[in-house]
Amino acid sequence: MEYMSTAEIREKYLSYFEAKGCKRWPSSSLIPDDPSLLLTSAGMVQFKPYFLQQKQLEAPYVGTTTAQKCVRTNDIDIIGTTGRHLSFFEMLGNFSFGAYFKKEMCAWAYEFSTEVLGLPAERLYFTVYLDDDETIEIWKGLGVPEDHISRLGEEDNFWRAGPTGPCGPCSEIYYDQGEEFGCGSPDCAPGCDCDRFLEYWNLVFTQYDGQEDGSFVPLPKKNIDTGMGLERIAAIMQGVQSNYETDVLRSLVGVGERLTGAVYGADADADLSLRIMADHSRSVTFMIADGILPSNEGRGYVLRRLLRRAVMKGHLLGLDKPFLNEYVDEIVNLMGDVYPEIVENRELARRVILSEEERFGATLRQGRAFLDEALAGLEGEVLPGDRAFTLHDTYGFPVEVTRELCGERGIEVDMEGFGRCMDEQRERARAANTKDAEAAWSTYGGVMNEILEAVGPTEFLGYTKSEADARVLAIVKDGQQVDVLEAGEEGRVVLDATPFYAEKGGQIGDTGVLAEDGVVVAVLDTKEPEKGLIAHTVKVMDEPAGGRIQVGDTVHAAIDVPRRERIRRNHTATHILHWALRQVLGDHVKQAGSYVADSRLRFDFTHFEAMTAEQIAEVERLTNEKVMENHPVRAYETSLASAREAGVMALFGEKYGEFVRVLDIEGFSQELCGGTHVSATSEIGFVKITSETSVGANLRRIEAVTSFDALAYMNRVEVELKESAEALRVPLFDVSERTAANVKQLKELQTKMKRNRQTIADDGISSLVEGAVEAKGGYPVVFGRLPEADAGQMRNAWDVLRARLGKPGAAVLATEKDGKPTLLAAGTPEAVEAGFDAGAVIKAISGNIKGGGGGKAAMAQAGGKDASGIDTALEAAREMLL
Repeated sequence: MEYMSTAEIREKYLSYFEAKGCKRWPSSSLIPDDPSLLLTSAGMVQFKPYFLQQKQLEAPYVGTTTAQKCVRTNDIDIIGTTGRHLSFFEMLGNFSFGAYFKKEMCAWAYEFSTEVLGLPAERLYFTVYLDDDETIEIWKGLGVPEDHISRLGEEDNFWRAGPTGPCGPCSEIYYDQGEEFGCGSPDCAPGCDCDRFLEYWNLVFTQYDGQEDGSFVPLPKKNIDTGMGLERIAAIMQGVQSNYETDVLRSLVGVGERLTGAVYGADADADLSLRIMADHSRSVTFMIADGILPSNEGRGYVLRRLLRRAVMKGHLLGLDKPFLNEYVDEIVNLMGDVYPEIVENRELARRVILSEEERFGATLRQGRAFLDEALAGLEGEVLPGDRAFTLHDTYGFPVEVTRELCGERGIEVDMEGFGRCMDEQRERARAANTKDAEAAWSTYGGVMNEILEAVGPTEFLGYTKSEADARVLAIVKDGQQVDVLEAGEEGRVVLDATPFYAEKGGQIGDTGVLAEDGVVVAVLDTKEPEKGLIAHTVKVMDEPAGGRIQVGDTVHAAIDVPRRERIRRNHTATHILHWALRQVLGDHVKQAGSYVADSRLRFDFTHFEAMTAEQIAEVERLTNEKVMENHPVRAYETSLASAREAGVMALFGEKYGEFVRVLDIEGFSQELCGGTHVSATSEIGFVKITSETSVGANLRRIEAVTSFDALAYMNRVEVELKESAEALRVPLFDVSERTAANVKQLKELQTKMKRNRQTIADDGISSLVEGAVEAKGGYPVVFGRLPEADAGQMRNAWDVLRARLGKPGAAVLATEKDGKPTLLAAGTPEAVEAGFDAGAVIKAISGNIKGGGGGKAAMAQAGGKDASGIDTALEAAREMLL
């Protein structure tokens, strides 16, 4: 068996199955196209539509083969403690969707293992499901001895997608590493917890449809789903004992050795840190390259947790400055030829990681100090939950990090108490948000649900109509259903159908009127308190007298069309801005929230740093270019599956039904959106970005105006510019140049003034030195005033005086600034030795300015309230010292 590098094994595997008729597919993103999954953790994820027969593989291919990048986080706490567990790994796989099955798969697996890799046949062991006699016979037919085949139960050798649905038996292939790796038990065999038998390949035969009663119905098309852990087979082929000693990971461990000076294998604790740093840095690099950014939830939280765990381990090895970018560069060098996305996004990864490291580095030092103090005063072996919560809430420590740090010292964390603190925080947050627009509907939640059950969902007509006749189905006033609203009263009205758009998806609700036989009911807002139920917030106008609206009335519902038009322009503009931001900043930009009103728009997006002025200008230019190209805007409904297949962008975390609404701006933008939009981009007029700010870690916010509001904004800017030009008496476009010149001149004048004051002070000091008199102790002493000096300037003046007086000398100085007096007494060491005591002097004379202070024998100071007493204070000092 010859040595093979990780790269060689990967290529041999893919080439082998290509030769068998499988199409080589690229690895899919770590962000799965499946809202039920957080991260891609297996090679079969991207092929789910094929397994479910929703898609068909084109001829002449019999299957597919991939090297899939994966991240698994269900066992983060044990990563690094063994040689097997990794958060990031590569899974070699081949998949068939009905074209080949057990016989071919087993034969190819045996051939690849023994002939391509050259593994000794006598060291290969095979497990099958308990009653899978068919697979046992296939292995035996390939020459595998019967004593190298064993049966395992459902937990080990039966795969299920869920309680029901596709499922089937598995067969795993193990490599016997030798007795020296074993537990010594005579019963040791594949499936044992020891390291002797290392499982490196799992063959899943998906042949059944599991039923609710526990029975299995054969699938019309039987599938193959295999997975070979690349790091595991690399360890076997390279003759090493753990994944961390294989070529790629060992190189990353070497980065840690170089940075810290630690030697891998010399110390168990250091080894653990080096392994975690190597593994987690790879996960972090690949996750960022696929557009995942650190945050406090979802994938972003997983990324942040891995990154912080790596930083923490580096900190334990003495790395108190950012270091993870050293790993990024090595990962790109090692794996960039196979995964070009990490090359393309190298700078993105470096900048995000550096930002996150700097942010966490400061809190890590503070948090560890807090934890050390908490543990030092701990009675018992359990850290209270409130202390763990403080680390989480104040210092940004994930509780898992706290548990790990405590575990290293044999201390447990009170997780129940921590959970209570978290619940209390959530409750405080809920209480703080009671005035939120959505929370305001909580009063009406129960009654609105009752209305929905009674009358069903409201038919929305607003995509095509701005007005329509409708019937009043229900009225709510002060949280209760009523039959009528009288003139001057406010309430909520539910219609059977409406053109009014209810606030959702960031777009505000419509306003307008409901009219009936001269009665005018103003619609102040429109919301959707229950899914599908549209409620209009209304006020019955006083004119004409006696106006009212009641259940059963037929009303003419008409929205405020000019307002809706402005909202539509702003909403479509957010989609174009999204596209432009991705063009300028990169594909990591994702919508993270929006607010679409009639007068402005707000768009939140993922990005790791403030945009430059040049980037903002380019986004604005691209946006307006698309506006003026007059692209058609089309909205249509389709199935969620079809939308995903067409590459339509969706918001992760949003819950979509079977059918969705797609907004298609011809040629460049397709997104799921239920809002109202223009029919052509030119209707927007033009877009002006008014601000770009931060709204959290790795989250930025663009605010903008469109159409008439953009015009009004630019007119206001022009007015301000003209007024400035008039005040400066320069042409309009010379304002910035003249302003810069004036600012420069002002700074020069301020500098000159400062120098003049210094000169005056120097002249004053010369006068003071000339007026020095001899004190009782035989040293010269100066008494005098300084003009409008602060405390620092007075001390500086003493420094100058001391130099001018020579070695022995003292001074008692006074000043008045902003009506407040200050006294300073100071002396050289020789003067103090001769009897001068600045503290005693200040104590004796400060009463004259109605103040107090103190200090030492060499220097003391006092402030007061009565500047008229300065001369008296100086005279008192003369009497005391002369």
